[in-house]
Amino acid sequence: MARRNRKKSFKLAKEVKAIARERVGRIPAARPIEPKAAGKKPKHKKPPEEDPPEV
Repeated sequence: MARRNRKKSFKLAKEVKAIARERVGRIPAARPIEPKAAGKKPKHKKPPEEDPPEV
């Protein structure tokens, strides 16, 4: 035999959100945050190269 679906119980939070949507309207969808290209600064400085810089 097939089971009957349960009767949905009242949820106050859903009702409050529905009322807010009626008053204010739907909010725009969230935009993803773009990652920064630079990133974090290194914690330790790199040692100077062995070869002297050419001038």
